[in-house]
Amino acid sequence: MYLIAIVSPFIGFTITNTTGRLFNNYINSLIATFCMFVSFLLSLIIFFEVAIVQTPCYIVLAPWFNIELLSVYWSFCFDTITSIMFIVVTFISSLVHLYSIEYMSDDPHQGRFLGFLSLFTFFMLLLITADNLLIMFFGWEGIGLASYLLISFWFTRIQASKSAIKAMIVNRVGDIGLLFGICSLFLTFKTVDYSIIFSLVSCALNDTLLCFSIECNCFMVFSTFLFIGAVGKSAQIGLHLWLPDAMEAPTPVSALLHAATLVTAGIFLIIRCSYIFEQSSIVLSVITIIGGITAFLAASIGVVQNDIKRVIAYSTCSQLGYMVLSCGISEYSIALFHLANHALFKALLFLSAGTIIHGFNDEQDLRKMGSLIRIFPLAYIMIIIGSLALCGIPFYTGFYSKDAILGIALTNCNIYSNAGYFLLLAAACFTAFYSTRLLLYSFIVLPNGYKFAYSNAHEATVYSLVPLVFLGFGSLFGGFLFKDMFVGFGSPLFGNSIYSLYNCGFIDFEFASVFSKNIPFIITLYGVFLSLYFSKNWLLYNINNLKIRSAYYYCFLFLNRKWYFDSIYNELLIHRLIKFSYDITFKLIDKGIIEWSTPSGIAYLADKYKKDTSQLHSGYISHYLLLVVAVIFTVLFFIIFNNIFNNLDFSLIFIAYFVIFSFNGVSNS
Repeated sequence: MYLIAIVSPFIGFTITNTTGRLFNNYINSLIATFCMFVSFLLSLIIFFEVAIVQTPCYIVLAPWFNIELLSVYWSFCFDTITSIMFIVVTFISSLVHLYSIEYMSDDPHQGRFLGFLSLFTFFMLLLITADNLLIMFFGWEGIGLASYLLISFWFTRIQASKSAIKAMIVNRVGDIGLLFGICSLFLTFKTVDYSIIFSLVSCALNDTLLCFSIECNCFMVFSTFLFIGAVGKSAQIGLHLWLPDAMEAPTPVSALLHAATLVTAGIFLIIRCSYIFEQSSIVLSVITIIGGITAFLAASIGVVQNDIKRVIAYSTCSQLGYMVLSCGISEYSIALFHLANHALFKALLFLSAGTIIHGFNDEQDLRKMGSLIRIFPLAYIMIIIGSLALCGIPFYTGFYSKDAILGIALTNCNIYSNAGYFLLLAAACFTAFYSTRLLLYSFIVLPNGYKFAYSNAHEATVYSLVPLVFLGFGSLFGGFLFKDMFVGFGSPLFGNSIYSLYNCGFIDFEFASVFSKNIPFIITLYGVFLSLYFSKNWLLYNINNLKIRSAYYYCFLFLNRKWYFDSIYNELLIHRLIKFSYDITFKLIDKGIIEWSTPSGIAYLADKYKKDTSQLHSGYISHYLLLVVAVIFTVLFFIIFNNIFNNLDFSLIFIAYFVIFSFNGVSNS
């Protein structure tokens, strides 16, 4: 059963991409969706057996390779973390598959698209169920490959191909860090198995590693490299540039990528390796600050975005900052809880936005929408539910995890967590701002689009509406139903799956004042009213008015250009790297040293200089006589200088110089 749950999406991919030509696109889509739902139903049983009944399962399938000390097996671990991630991934992916049947019905490659979605899910399941670091890395690279195939699915669009390449290259930076982390772990523990490494942590607390000629504590090295890998996949500050550009993919890809698969892989890695991260307080402090800055940065940029999908994309980046900060303050269970809650309402937001885009002539610009509430009433309700959950309004799903993260960050006796708390508060205000703005500009304000788009606008079919209903139900009640399993001390849900040296922040939060607990809600309401004010007066979105108010204008320019990260990278890194690659590696090395040292290069040089050497034979008798006389005088000079100086070496040098001079004179004459 456990193996079928993992392999079932791969079976769907194999059928749709090998024998799929035997069937039409509709049948292929049904096959891929059926295989995905089989995996989801089995994940429910796995969750009951592993998490509820507390019976973890370990499967050793077959050896992969065995090289001296390194023995790697195809082994899988089903503990509480895996079972929770398994049910989140398969649930979201099943609904996205069902949604894609109608959304991609007009695409001639619909079957291939559903197959790539299944492959994406399979690699993610392989990553979360792996029992060792190399199988995890195999799934890690697999989701990178699948994301490239899906982002560039409409490969005839230049921007889609560029976005896929950008995502691949930026993720490679993080993957190098993860690979260094795996190598350093093997160097210390001589194994890549999770269970063995975690059990030997206490034996290596005082060990050191020489990293870039600097002797450091080994756990600081492990944590740093592993976190670099998480930064790349989970789009934290510095390596977050690829996430907004991934919106060039079809909307179902965006929903799956942002809710349950690619961006959550880095968070899962940190939670899985909590035994390692807890041994380095310095790295945990860095994680806390980076999570807070990422949440603030992404939320502030989302304020000025006009593409409906980009607004939601920057929201994903901001929420990932919440999860990373929660891991930095050692609240891994709450980070996992927020990951599961975020998957529900973020998939709801993306699929609801996809319903509007698909039914409104593929329009994504918020400024060209308005008054869509009558055309898309169900999408309007679902976006309201998703936005309220995203903002952390009480009694919605996002409230139970987001409020816990903010409260524990406030009451934690750590200056870094307190600084992260204020960054998260600002991010919460911005989140309420752009969520309200999205609702106003797409549904409430006067229509501002083309008449053709309004006259042909239509609500989606049942294939698209059923996933929205399930996700809406989860966004309403998911947090309330499962909060006691994740938050607090009364649940033995995780057992030994998560390790934390300090886990008393929730107690301090319970005894905090009522006002401090309600600060996030007050800030959220302030963001809502601020959005209503600015949207009414057009102060922040009308460029002509902004030029009059210079402070607003430059603030808008700074945010609209995404804090100049793209400009900085292009000017300081990309352009110089391209120039270096062309001048040095291409012209000097490839077209120079390597090409001229090959037989073809030598033959070309010989052919090039044969004309110069052939000019020595001019065909004139006078030239030949001059050459004979020059040789005679050369011999005489050799004899004379040999007798005078008695130095054969000096004479040979002089003769060689004289002969060369004579030849040049002959050729010039």
